[in-house]
Amino acid sequence: MQRDIANLAKEISRFEPVVMVIGPELVASAAPLCDTGAVPGSRGITFLPVFNDDLWIRDFGPTFLVGPGTVAGLDTNFNGWGKTGTSYEQNFAKDARAAAALLAHYGIARVRAPFTGEGGSLETDGRGTVLATVSSLVNPNRNPGLSQAEVERRLKSSLGAEKVIWLAGLAGQDITDGHIDCVARFSAPGRVILDRPGPGSAPMWLDVCTEAERVLQTATDARGRALTIVELPGPDHSRIRGTGPAFLSSYTNHCTVNGAVLVPQFGHAEADEAARAILAAEYPGRTVVPVVVDAVAAGGGGIHCATQSQPVAPAAG
Repeated sequence: MQRDIANLAKEISRFEPVVMVIGPELVASAAPLCDTGAVPGSRGITFLPVFNDDLWIRDFGPTFLVGPGTVAGLDTNFNGWGKTGTSYEQNFAKDARAAAALLAHYGIARVRAPFTGEGGSLETDGRGTVLATVSSLVNPNRNPGLSQAEVERRLKSSLGAEKVIWLAGLAGQDITDGHIDCVARFSAPGRVILDRPGPGSAPMWLDVCTEAERVLQTATDARGRALTIVELPGPDHSRIRGTGPAFLSSYTNHCTVNGAVLVPQFGHAEADEAARAILAAEYPGRTVVPVVVDAVAAGGGGIHCATQSQPVAPAAG
């Protein structure tokens, strides 16, 4: 797992500076793994010691908000995906404090969200439209007593959004209750990448895809535009390297950085190449970088889950 994270950080460092949020007790052992001396053009990896419980910075870290001349961080009140008292329960007390610690370090204003959720449960086109799953956010394990309409109102007020497109998702079958970042992602305003589970996937995840496609086919974004849907098929489960009941074999869980797209490769050569080609077409001008993250995927997450982008402040005026 540590090697996978270090290699991912080094790949990203070829395109932009990397800050690794890391437990203070791990800095010494991480330093040689994260040595970028042999990485061409590396912008470097800086360690930011912050106590934490797990690696999913997308979920427990801040979701950054931008406005003219300013950046703020939305703390979404991480509660361990609402899994206290279930078979998925794990420690999260340190993770719950990490967003505040990171924002304090950078002197960035912390905005406390009026809902409970995770960064992986929020997907935006940057133009006022949000994609989210009902299963993750309209769930008593995060937001007890809140209707879908009320959760939507709070999402809009927190994110500066004008419209939320709700996909059903699936509750109780993974630790996230069906995060949007493994179902559908914006590649650009008006364009949505739809995750199509590969051969060998459980039928329930195929149903999630079918239902998501049904909703997206008739949805419009905040500007009133119909959406173009681009399917991103997953690999054949019988032809990948990874194993385990939680293994996440989703190319949709990729991340964008300055000038590049980082995408997992799973060992099914044809599917890996097809995903690379689809993402290259969806992100013109960006280099598609395949990365092996099998240990991360075996933990139930992916490249998107393990990263978070911190923007610079847009120009004022």
